[in-house]
Amino acid sequence: MNVRRRLIPTAALAGAVALAATALTACSGAAGASGGKDGKLDVMASFYPMQFLAERIGKDHVKVDTLTKPGVEPHDLEITPKQTAQLGEADVVLYLKTLQPAVDKAVAQSGVKNVVDAAALTKLEVHGTSGHDDHAAEEGASDGHDHSHGETGEDPHVWLDPVKYAEIAKGVGAALAKSDPDHAADYKKNTDELVAELGALDTEFKDGLKNTTSRTFITTHSAFGYLAERYGLDQEGISGVDPESEPSPARMKDLQAVAKKDNVSTVFFETLASDKTAKSLAADTGLTTDVLDPLEGITDKSQGADYFEVMRANLKNLQKALGNK
Repeated sequence: MNVRRRLIPTAALAGAVALAATALTACSGAAGASGGKDGKLDVMASFYPMQFLAERIGKDHVKVDTLTKPGVEPHDLEITPKQTAQLGEADVVLYLKTLQPAVDKAVAQSGVKNVVDAAALTKLEVHGTSGHDDHAAEEGASDGHDHSHGETGEDPHVWLDPVKYAEIAKGVGAALAKSDPDHAADYKKNTDELVAELGALDTEFKDGLKNTTSRTFITTHSAFGYLAERYGLDQEGISGVDPESEPSPARMKDLQAVAKKDNVSTVFFETLASDKTAKSLAADTGLTTDVLDPLEGITDKSQGADYFEVMRANLKNLQKALGNK
Protein backbone atom coordinates (compact mmCIF):
# COMPACT_ATOMS: atom_id res chain seq x y z
CA MET A 1 0.00 0.00 0.00
CA ASN A 2 1.40 3.45 -0.88
CA VAL A 3 -0.23 5.45 1.87
CA ARG A 4 2.59 6.70 4.14
CA ARG A 5 1.96 7.53 7.72
CA ARG A 6 3.69 8.65 10.88
CA LEU A 7 2.02 8.30 14.24
CA ILE A 8 1.68 11.53 16.15
CA PRO A 9 2.31 11.15 19.87
CA THR A 10 -1.08 11.93 21.39
CA ALA A 11 -2.80 10.65 24.54
CA ALA A 12 -3.19 6.88 24.33
CA LEU A 13 -6.69 5.52 24.30
CA ALA A 14 -6.70 4.17 27.87
CA GLY A 15 -10.45 4.18 28.25
CA ALA A 16 -13.24 6.58 27.48
CA VAL A 17 -13.33 8.16 30.91
CA ALA A 18 -9.59 8.83 30.98
CA LEU A 19 -9.70 10.27 27.47
CA ALA A 20 -12.63 12.47 28.31
CA ALA A 21 -10.71 13.79 31.29
CA THR A 22 -7.88 14.71 28.92
CA ALA A 23 -10.11 16.20 26.24
CA LEU A 24 -12.59 17.92 28.54
CA THR A 25 -11.40 21.08 30.25
CA ALA A 26 -13.84 20.95 33.13
CA CYS A 27 -14.78 23.74 35.46
CA SER A 28 -15.34 23.11 39.16
CA GLY A 29 -18.37 20.95 39.89
CA ALA A 30 -20.74 19.62 37.24
CA ALA A 31 -21.17 22.83 35.33
CA GLY A 32 -23.89 22.57 32.75
CA ALA A 33 -25.67 19.75 34.57
CA SER A 34 -28.82 21.83 34.71
CA GLY A 35 -28.35 23.03 31.14
CA GLY A 36 -30.34 25.94 29.74
CA LYS A 37 -33.82 27.14 30.56
CA ASP A 38 -35.31 23.96 29.09
CA GLY A 39 -33.10 21.80 31.30
CA LYS A 40 -31.08 20.51 28.34
CA LEU A 41 -27.32 20.58 28.01
CA ASP A 42 -26.33 23.23 25.46
CA VAL A 43 -23.74 21.72 23.11
CA MET A 44 -21.98 23.70 20.39
CA ALA A 45 -20.44 21.50 17.67
CA SER A 46 -17.86 22.83 15.25
CA PHE A 47 -19.11 20.93 12.16
CA TYR A 48 -21.29 18.02 11.10
CA PRO A 49 -19.35 14.94 12.33
CA MET A 50 -19.17 16.48 15.81
CA GLN A 51 -22.83 17.54 15.63
CA PHE A 52 -23.83 13.98 14.67
CA LEU A 53 -22.05 12.52 17.70
CA ALA A 54 -23.63 15.03 20.08
CA GLU A 55 -27.13 14.39 18.72
CA ARG A 56 -26.81 10.60 18.68
CA ILE A 57 -25.26 10.34 22.14
CA GLY A 58 -27.14 13.19 23.83
CA LYS A 59 -30.55 12.63 22.22
CA ASP A 60 -33.31 14.28 24.31
CA HIS A 61 -30.91 15.52 26.98
CA VAL A 62 -29.03 17.97 24.74
CA LYS A 63 -29.68 20.96 22.52
CA VAL A 64 -27.11 20.96 19.73
CA ASP A 65 -26.07 23.91 17.56
CA THR A 66 -23.31 23.95 14.95
CA LEU A 67 -20.87 26.65 13.88
CA THR A 68 -20.68 25.31 10.30
CA LYS A 69 -24.03 25.57 8.55
CA PRO A 70 -25.06 23.11 5.81
CA GLY A 71 -23.34 23.85 2.50
CA VAL A 72 -20.40 25.72 4.05
CA GLU A 73 -16.96 24.19 3.40
CA PRO A 74 -15.61 23.66 6.96
CA HIS A 75 -12.01 24.47 6.08
CA ASP A 76 -13.09 27.95 4.93
CA LEU A 77 -15.27 28.80 7.93
CA GLU A 78 -14.97 32.28 9.40
CA ILE A 79 -16.26 32.89 12.93
CA THR A 80 -18.26 36.03 13.77
CA PRO A 81 -17.95 37.82 17.14
CA LYS A 82 -21.53 36.71 17.82
CA GLN A 83 -20.57 33.06 17.34
CA THR A 84 -17.57 33.47 19.63
CA ALA A 85 -19.94 34.84 22.29
CA GLN A 86 -22.28 31.87 21.74
CA LEU A 87 -19.34 29.54 22.29
CA GLY A 88 -18.75 31.16 25.66
CA GLU A 89 -22.37 30.55 26.66
CA ALA A 90 -22.40 26.85 25.72
CA ASP A 91 -22.30 24.14 28.38
CA VAL A 92 -20.03 22.01 26.20
CA VAL A 93 -18.09 22.79 23.02
CA LEU A 94 -17.20 19.85 20.78
CA TYR A 95 -14.64 20.45 18.04
CA LEU A 96 -11.70 18.87 16.22
CA LYS A 97 -8.53 20.86 16.69
CA THR A 98 -6.49 21.73 13.55
CA LEU A 99 -9.34 21.12 11.07
CA GLN A 100 -10.72 24.66 11.30
CA PRO A 101 -8.18 27.29 12.42
CA ALA A 102 -10.93 29.89 12.88
CA VAL A 103 -12.72 27.59 15.33
CA ASP A 104 -9.49 26.87 17.23
CA LYS A 105 -8.97 30.61 17.68
CA ALA A 106 -12.59 31.29 18.66
CA VAL A 107 -12.60 28.50 21.24
CA ALA A 108 -9.46 29.92 22.81
CA GLN A 109 -11.00 33.42 22.92
CA SER A 110 -14.43 32.35 24.14
CA GLY A 111 -13.47 31.43 27.68
CA VAL A 112 -15.76 28.38 27.56
CA LYS A 113 -15.01 25.98 30.40
CA ASN A 114 -16.06 22.59 29.02
CA VAL A 115 -14.20 21.91 25.77
CA VAL A 116 -13.98 18.50 24.11
CA ASP A 117 -11.23 18.21 21.50
CA ALA A 118 -11.98 15.15 19.36
CA ALA A 119 -8.37 15.11 18.15
CA ALA A 120 -7.32 14.15 21.69
CA LEU A 121 -9.63 11.13 21.70
CA THR A 122 -7.75 9.07 19.12
CA LYS A 123 -4.34 8.91 17.46
CA LEU A 124 -3.80 11.30 14.57
CA GLU A 125 -1.52 10.34 11.69
CA VAL A 126 0.20 12.01 8.76
CA HIS A 127 -1.12 10.69 5.46
CA GLY A 128 0.35 11.20 2.03
CA THR A 129 0.13 9.49 -1.31
CA SER A 130 3.03 8.22 -3.35
CA GLY A 131 4.69 11.12 -5.10
CA HIS A 132 2.21 13.60 -3.66
CA ASP A 133 3.86 14.99 -0.56
CA ASP A 134 6.74 16.65 -2.38
CA HIS A 135 4.37 18.28 -4.86
CA ALA A 136 2.14 19.47 -2.05
CA ALA A 137 5.11 21.00 -0.27
CA GLU A 138 6.25 22.71 -3.46
CA GLU A 139 2.77 24.10 -4.14
CA GLY A 140 2.41 25.32 -0.57
CA ALA A 141 5.73 27.14 -0.79
CA SER A 142 4.98 28.65 -4.18
CA ASP A 143 1.51 29.99 -3.46
CA GLY A 144 2.25 31.27 0.04
CA HIS A 145 -0.38 29.11 1.74
CA ASP A 146 0.07 26.38 4.30
CA HIS A 147 -1.87 23.33 3.13
CA SER A 148 -0.94 21.21 6.14
CA HIS A 149 -2.92 20.92 9.36
CA GLY A 150 -1.40 21.68 12.72
CA GLU A 151 2.27 21.96 13.62
CA THR A 152 3.08 18.45 12.41
CA GLY A 153 0.81 18.25 9.36
CA GLU A 154 -1.41 15.55 10.83
CA ASP A 155 -4.55 14.49 8.98
CA PRO A 156 -7.71 15.53 10.89
CA HIS A 157 -10.25 13.49 8.86
CA VAL A 158 -10.56 10.74 11.49
CA TRP A 159 -14.35 10.39 11.26
CA LEU A 160 -14.04 8.67 7.86
CA ASP A 161 -12.60 5.64 9.66
CA PRO A 162 -15.51 4.04 11.58
CA VAL A 163 -13.11 2.52 14.12
CA LYS A 164 -11.51 5.85 14.99
CA TYR A 165 -14.90 7.56 14.96
CA ALA A 166 -16.06 5.00 17.54
CA GLU A 167 -13.08 5.88 19.74
CA ILE A 168 -14.09 9.52 19.56
CA ALA A 169 -17.71 8.62 20.31
CA LYS A 170 -16.65 6.89 23.53
CA GLY A 171 -14.76 9.97 24.67
CA VAL A 172 -17.63 12.30 23.77
CA GLY A 173 -20.09 10.11 25.67
CA ALA A 174 -17.89 10.16 28.77
CA ALA A 175 -17.46 13.93 28.50
CA LEU A 176 -21.21 14.53 28.27
CA ALA A 177 -21.74 12.27 31.27
CA LYS A 178 -19.17 14.26 33.23
CA SER A 179 -20.91 17.54 32.34
CA ASP A 180 -24.38 16.13 33.07
CA PRO A 181 -24.02 13.30 35.62
CA ASP A 182 -27.79 13.09 36.20
CA HIS A 183 -28.13 11.48 32.76
CA ALA A 184 -24.84 9.57 32.70
CA ALA A 185 -26.55 6.20 32.29
CA ASP A 186 -28.41 7.37 29.20
CA TYR A 187 -25.24 8.80 27.64
CA LYS A 188 -23.48 5.48 28.24
CA LYS A 189 -26.35 3.49 26.70
CA ASN A 190 -26.53 5.76 23.65
CA THR A 191 -22.75 5.64 23.23
CA ASP A 192 -22.71 1.85 23.35
CA GLU A 193 -25.45 1.67 20.71
CA LEU A 194 -23.60 4.08 18.40
CA VAL A 195 -20.29 2.26 18.84
CA ALA A 196 -22.02 -1.02 17.93
CA GLU A 197 -23.44 0.56 14.75
CA LEU A 198 -19.99 1.87 13.82
CA GLY A 199 -18.57 -1.61 14.38
CA ALA A 200 -21.15 -3.03 11.98
CA LEU A 201 -20.25 -0.33 9.43
CA ASP A 202 -16.58 -1.24 9.76
CA THR A 203 -17.45 -4.87 8.98
CA GLU A 204 -19.45 -3.78 5.92
CA PHE A 205 -16.44 -1.86 4.57
CA LYS A 206 -14.03 -4.71 5.34
CA ASP A 207 -16.20 -7.30 3.59
CA GLY A 208 -17.25 -4.97 0.79
CA LEU A 209 -13.71 -3.94 -0.17
CA LYS A 210 -12.00 -7.28 0.39
CA ASN A 211 -11.93 -8.39 -3.25
CA THR A 212 -11.55 -5.66 -5.86
CA THR A 213 -9.82 -5.41 -9.23
CA SER A 214 -7.91 -2.27 -8.20
CA ARG A 215 -6.85 -0.95 -4.78
CA THR A 216 -6.18 2.63 -5.95
CA PHE A 217 -8.64 5.51 -6.03
CA ILE A 218 -8.12 9.11 -7.13
CA THR A 219 -9.93 11.91 -5.31
CA THR A 220 -9.84 15.69 -5.45
CA HIS A 221 -9.63 16.04 -1.67
CA SER A 222 -7.09 13.94 0.25
CA ALA A 223 -9.52 13.34 3.09
CA PHE A 224 -9.59 9.56 2.90
CA GLY A 225 -6.20 8.58 4.29
CA TYR A 226 -7.67 6.90 7.37
CA LEU A 227 -10.26 5.04 5.30
CA ALA A 228 -7.57 3.89 2.86
CA GLU A 229 -5.31 2.80 5.70
CA ARG A 230 -8.08 0.88 7.43
CA TYR A 231 -9.19 -1.08 4.36
CA GLY A 232 -5.93 -1.59 2.50
CA LEU A 233 -6.52 0.95 -0.27
CA ASP A 234 -4.24 3.51 -1.89
CA GLN A 235 -5.53 7.10 -1.93
CA GLU A 236 -4.15 9.34 -4.66
CA GLY A 237 -5.22 12.92 -4.01
CA ILE A 238 -5.30 15.58 -6.69
CA SER A 239 -4.98 18.26 -4.01
CA GLY A 240 -3.90 17.90 -0.42
CA VAL A 241 -6.03 17.86 2.70
CA ASP A 242 -7.08 21.38 1.71
CA PRO A 243 -9.69 20.82 -1.04
CA GLU A 244 -9.15 24.25 -2.55
CA SER A 245 -5.39 23.89 -3.22
CA GLU A 246 -4.47 23.72 -6.91
CA PRO A 247 -2.44 20.74 -8.16
CA SER A 248 0.74 21.34 -10.15
CA PRO A 249 1.00 20.26 -13.80
CA ALA A 250 3.55 17.67 -12.67
CA ARG A 251 1.04 16.21 -10.21
CA MET A 252 -1.63 15.96 -12.91
CA LYS A 253 0.88 14.16 -15.17
CA ASP A 254 1.74 11.77 -12.32
CA LEU A 255 -1.93 10.96 -11.78
CA GLN A 256 -2.42 10.15 -15.45
CA ALA A 257 0.39 7.61 -15.13
CA VAL A 258 -1.06 6.21 -11.90
CA ALA A 259 -4.48 5.79 -13.48
CA LYS A 260 -3.00 3.77 -16.34
CA LYS A 261 -0.68 1.66 -14.15
CA ASP A 262 -3.19 0.84 -11.39
CA ASN A 263 -6.25 0.26 -13.56
CA VAL A 264 -8.13 3.27 -12.16
CA SER A 265 -11.55 3.85 -13.70
CA THR A 266 -12.92 6.80 -11.73
CA VAL A 267 -11.93 10.22 -10.44
CA PHE A 268 -13.87 11.15 -7.31
CA PHE A 269 -15.04 14.62 -6.38
CA GLU A 270 -17.07 15.82 -3.40
CA THR A 271 -20.28 17.71 -2.76
CA LEU A 272 -18.96 20.85 -1.00
CA ALA A 273 -16.03 21.71 -3.29
CA SER A 274 -15.56 22.37 -7.01
CA ASP A 275 -15.49 19.36 -9.35
CA LYS A 276 -13.59 21.29 -12.04
CA THR A 277 -10.21 19.61 -11.47
CA ALA A 278 -11.70 16.11 -11.25
CA LYS A 279 -13.55 16.57 -14.53
CA SER A 280 -10.44 17.97 -16.19
CA LEU A 281 -8.34 14.96 -15.16
CA ALA A 282 -11.11 12.56 -16.14
CA ALA A 283 -11.39 14.15 -19.57
CA ASP A 284 -7.61 13.92 -20.12
CA THR A 285 -7.46 10.25 -19.10
CA GLY A 286 -10.78 8.92 -20.39
CA LEU A 287 -12.02 8.17 -16.88
CA THR A 288 -15.46 8.61 -15.37
CA THR A 289 -16.31 10.77 -12.34
CA ASP A 290 -18.29 9.97 -9.22
CA VAL A 291 -18.84 11.28 -5.68
CA LEU A 292 -16.79 10.29 -2.64
CA ASP A 293 -18.16 12.40 0.19
CA PRO A 294 -15.78 13.46 3.02
CA LEU A 295 -18.87 14.00 5.16
CA GLU A 296 -17.93 17.46 6.33
CA GLY A 297 -21.55 18.54 5.98
CA ILE A 298 -24.96 17.28 4.90
CA THR A 299 -26.93 19.14 2.22
CA ASP A 300 -29.76 18.28 -0.16
CA LYS A 301 -27.03 17.20 -2.62
CA SER A 302 -25.64 14.60 -0.22
CA GLN A 303 -26.14 10.93 -1.06
CA GLY A 304 -27.87 10.31 2.25
CA ALA A 305 -29.48 12.05 5.20
CA ASP A 306 -26.90 11.23 7.87
CA TYR A 307 -23.43 9.84 8.53
CA PHE A 308 -24.35 6.19 8.07
CA GLU A 309 -26.31 6.68 4.84
CA VAL A 310 -23.53 8.74 3.23
CA MET A 311 -20.81 6.31 4.34
CA ARG A 312 -22.74 3.42 2.80
CA ALA A 313 -23.12 5.45 -0.42
CA ASN A 314 -19.34 5.99 -0.35
CA LEU A 315 -18.85 2.23 0.00
CA LYS A 316 -21.05 1.50 -3.01
CA ASN A 317 -19.24 4.12 -5.10
CA LEU A 318 -15.85 2.71 -4.10
CA GLN A 319 -16.96 -0.85 -4.92
CA LYS A 320 -18.11 0.25 -8.36
CA ALA A 321 -14.94 2.25 -9.06
CA LEU A 322 -12.53 -0.40 -7.79
CA GLY A 323 -14.26 -3.28 -9.57
CA ASN A 324 -15.76 -5.24 -6.70
CA LYS A 325 -15.63 -8.98 -7.40
